[in-house]
Formats: sequence, C-alpha cells, structure tokens
Amino acid sequence: MVFAKISQVAHYAPSQVISNDDLSLIMDTSDEWISSRTGIKRRHISKNESTSDLATEVAKQLLEKSDYEASQLDFILVATITPDSMMPSTAAIVQANIGAVNAFAFDLTAACSGFVFALATAEKLIASGAYQRGLVIGAETLSKTIDWTDRSTAVLFGDGAGGVLLEADSEKHFLAESLNTDGRRGQGLTSGYTGLSSPYSRENVDAKFLKMDGRAIFDFAIRDVSKSISELIEESSLSLDDIEYYLLHQANSRILDKMAKKMKVDRQKFPANMMEYGNTSAASIPILLSECVEKGIIKLDGSQTILLSGFGGGLTWGTLIVKI
Repeated sequence: MVFAKISQVAHYAPSQVISNDDLSLIMDTSDEWISSRTGIKRRHISKNESTSDLATEVAKQLLEKSDYEASQLDFILVATITPDSMMPSTAAIVQANIGAVNAFAFDLTAACSGFVFALATAEKLIASGAYQRGLVIGAETLSKTIDWTDRSTAVLFGDGAGGVLLEADSEKHFLAESLNTDGRRGQGLTSGYTGLSSPYSRENVDAKFLKMDGRAIFDFAIRDVSKSISELIEESSLSLDDIEYYLLHQANSRILDKMAKKMKVDRQKFPANMMEYGNTSAASIPILLSECVEKGIIKLDGSQTILLSGFGGGLTWGTLIVKI
C-alpha cells in the first residue's frame, strides 16, 4: 500500500509589520484592548505582494529544502479565501511561477479550515497510488478584505503563507480525520459576497468586506470543535496523552485556553503564534507547523503524533491526526 507523509514545511510573511499601537493611531483601540481579548500583538500586512506571491515564496522554499525539481511535482493545492483572481487560480499562478510544468493545480476554499481540507484531499491523491508528491499551501492576503474602519475585524487579521511538501511513503502517517461543514450557520462569518442584485448598492459594497459574529464563532469553536476533536481521538483508539501537540487555527488565545480546559489537556500542548501574525485564516496552521519545526518543537522524523485542527467560515471545521 501507498501512504502519504509530510516531508518538508515552510512559511513566509510580508516584511511590513503593523503593531496594535500602530492601529491605535487610525482607530479607537489600544494594545491593551486588543491583546487582552485576543492575544494578538502584531500582524504582517502585504504592501505590494499578492496571495500568489506569498504562496510562491513558500513553494520555492519547499523545493529548496527537498532538493526536488519543480518538474517532479504532481500537484499543487492552494487553500485560500483571498485568491488573486477566480481565473486563473492562485495555484495555477504558483505553478507557472515555479515552473512545475507536470503538476495540476487548483484552489480550495474552506476559510480557516482550508489547509486541513486541502491536506486531507492531497493525502488521498497520493494514497491512490497515482501521484508521488505535491505541495499543499495555505496563503492569504486578508488585509485586502478588511474594512479598516471596523475595529471588530480590522485588529484580528493578517497576511501570510505556509505549506508542506507531501510525498509517497511505505508507512501510514495520516491516522485519523474528521471534516465537517454546517452551511446553516454560514452567515456567522462572511466575506466577498457577490450575490446581491445591484453591484452598485452600498449594501453590496459593504458585503464584500469580511464580517464576523465574534460571539457566535467563539462559542462554535469552544463547543463544536472541542467536541469533534475529542470524538476523533476516541474513535482513533488514541488517548489525549498520545497527542504530543495540538496545532489549532490561530484565531484567539482565549479560544485555545478554553478549548484546552474543556478537553482537559495541558495548555502547553497548544503552541501559539497569533501574537505575531494575527488570524491568517488558511495560512495559520501551516505557518505554526513550520515555526514549530524551525524551533525544534516538532522534529519531522516520524516520532511524534500531532493534531491539526482548523475552524471558521462555512461554517467549517476539520481535524487530522498525523504521525510526523
């Protein structure tokens, strides 16, 4: 049988950093207000870089670390809710940028669960035996979707990209998964809505900005996502102690605090970096994974079992348990 493994990780963020103090100069907020409620201190904001630019940098790093040529890739999947365009896809632009002439490429849209959904999809592609290796990237320029006069959302989000090289292996690394959607609650987090009748109405202009029912999303994460994670671990015949690290979507430090408490897991097992990046949607988990490898927390030697879980717009939530 053929299985898939994560063999390399990488991340990239724009060089421009906007602090909470910087935001206090343009809106009614403060470092204390933002950090006490979210844990966020800074975020990286693109100046002249598109989502495909960020994703391309990650792709180049992954190839350099692996010693593979771009022509040896079979596929490129990009998870994003901020594509450069609907056509061509961001993944197709990345494919052209790195010269991956033999790779098929497509975007996947599942908001903050996007990377987990894309990684689960890519794992099946390799496990089919038809493909040997590919890139899975989460990339966002959320700054382009934000109403910078709206304090409730502008302070939360940032830009960045992260990704993995996935390739065929003889051992099983993806141990369990749970992918979920509840479209009935989709209006709790929206962005880029184009379904209104008149493109010139004020209502339609406002609908293009990212909007969030913060309390509803907070409660959804604590209640539904915590339950889903616990159930998946139980169904996989693993224990909470078998999971060395829980790499969750980086939306809010208080969400991680409450989820760890609800699940009765040591908070130290939940690495966090939202203080540096803010919420980067589909990019948050791969950026965190890459930083954990960079710091030596995660080894990429097959000795650790980790859990990846994303949750957000759709509403969507997805969890993977991976031997890494």
